[in-house]
Amino acid sequence: MSVNKEVKKITTNTLLEMKRKGEKISMLTAYDYSLAKIIDMAGIDVILVGDSASNVMAGHETTLPITLNDMIYHAASVIRAVDRALVVVDLPFGSYQGNSKEALHSSIRIMKESGAHAVKLEGGREVKESIERILTAGIPVMGHLGLTPQSIYKFGTYTVRAKEKIEAQRLIEDAILLEQTGCFAIVLEKIPAKLATEVAKNVNIPIIGIGAGNGVDGQVLVLHDMLGINNDFSPRFLRRYANLFDEITAAVGNYIKDVKTKDFPNSKEQY
Repeated sequence: MSVNKEVKKITTNTLLEMKRKGEKISMLTAYDYSLAKIIDMAGIDVILVGDSASNVMAGHETTLPITLNDMIYHAASVIRAVDRALVVVDLPFGSYQGNSKEALHSSIRIMKESGAHAVKLEGGREVKESIERILTAGIPVMGHLGLTPQSIYKFGTYTVRAKEKIEAQRLIEDAILLEQTGCFAIVLEKIPAKLATEVAKNVNIPIIGIGAGNGVDGQVLVLHDMLGINNDFSPRFLRRYANLFDEITAAVGNYIKDVKTKDFPNSKEQY
């Protein structure tokens, strides 16, 4: 029997047990009550309240503009819907970089004001002190290596990371460092599959991939991408499991037609 089906509530320890038993971890983003409730009831293991809300919910070009208050709002909405999944919340840009006290303060606000279960932040050795300080408060931390969208202006592109030997070696070292520092899991974004597999074998904590191949311990996608709500984003790693853009467009079109032709509401749909 799978670890997933044995537990009523997914915890960081559950994920470690899943890795030990070779059971893959499923993870999706969510930012609101209604969709979070659906994916939790469907049996998702981890829900990430991602700073990708900046893109898919607010329409920004990057993840940088979203604020800590925004993230807390979205996280609280998700938490109210969830009974079973582990809910992880992104620390937004500017809330932890270069200041470990600020990182702790931001993390405490997320945990207290939203009721979330863990936080996630981007980076390796440069955020070690922040991770250590957050952990002193008993707050679980998920790491994030590879393509780190909050650093987009430093990279200048969303292309695959760690293709060169020096950057690949640094990524492996950073993953080991994050485990040693105390992270319970790491997201690897848009790196070569062979490298991601090597990282997963070199650490004991779960490695969750997005555009990192199938040799890792689990996968994460942005919900609006995999449901086909956002239809203008089609990277190689994305598999669409629905085409809600077309379905919603058609449904709205039918509603408009029925209103205009006075078909809606009919006699059974009024008091």
